[in-house]
Amino acid sequence: MRRKGYAPGVAALLAALATGCTGGSADGGATSEAKAGETAGPVAAPGKYRTLYEPCGAVERSMLRDLLPGAAELPDEQQEKIFRGTAAVTYDTDRRVGCSWKADAPDASHNLRIDVERVVSYDQDVSDEQRALEVYTRKQDAAQLPAPTTGGQGGTGAPATGSPATGADPSPGTTAPSSATASGAPGSPGAPGASDASGAPGAPGAPEGLEPRVLDGLGDAAFLDDVLTRTGSTAQHRTVSVVFRTSNVIVTVEYGEQPARVTEIPDSEELQEKARGLARKLAERFND
Repeated sequence: MRRKGYAPGVAALLAALATGCTGGSADGGATSEAKAGETAGPVAAPGKYRTLYEPCGAVERSMLRDLLPGAAELPDEQQEKIFRGTAAVTYDTDRRVGCSWKADAPDASHNLRIDVERVVSYDQDVSDEQRALEVYTRKQDAAQLPAPTTGGQGGTGAPATGSPATGADPSPGTTAPSSATASGAPGSPGAPGASDASGAPGAPGAPEGLEPRVLDGLGDAAFLDDVLTRTGSTAQHRTVSVVFRTSNVIVTVEYGEQPARVTEIPDSEELQEKARGLARKLAERFND
């Protein structure tokens, strides 16, 4: 009989406990959701571009013939192999792609490389485009462009380095080439009367008006770098780089020439003109 009298009390107690636990959980859940809603701010807008085009097929055959003149003298099969290009090895073709070409001729060899990077921000407070601007600024800072001069071809008159909008510092890990060897700064290998890497009399950097500089009318921002190098007794190699940003994508075009003769110096004006022409064509593809 005592057992029968005790059972209802236990049942009532268990029911009360169960009701209390359930109610507490619901209230706690609602409170947590409310707090999460209060602290969550607006998420930064995603980048304009979500995919990238295939770069090996992005350059017209006629333009490749002009950029790689040595290939025109080769048999058709070898020409086709050169013009096909070599795709860069990447792990996510929606984030980064690239392609390179190289052609040798009796008088000079030419090389071309395209790198296309889609920048993604993993910070909800920073948009993809803002992050791309930071990455681009670090590349421009690393190039160490000389101070802009009036009358320079393609210059903007804007500061060559730094970005007041981002305040980004130069990244020590960047691989963008430095213009210190081509800017004509005193004591640099590109300066008149200086010495290059081999210790021999240094070749001049880019001619006046063609120095590394910020460019107008190419994407949202762009700059050009011009580097002349020589190792040991080999011929001098000039590499012109054009880097531009359009929204959250950064494109780098590198075009180089190495003459067969040690005494010859690759022409800055021609290389820059061709590199800029290709960069303009690539920029137009983002507007299609």
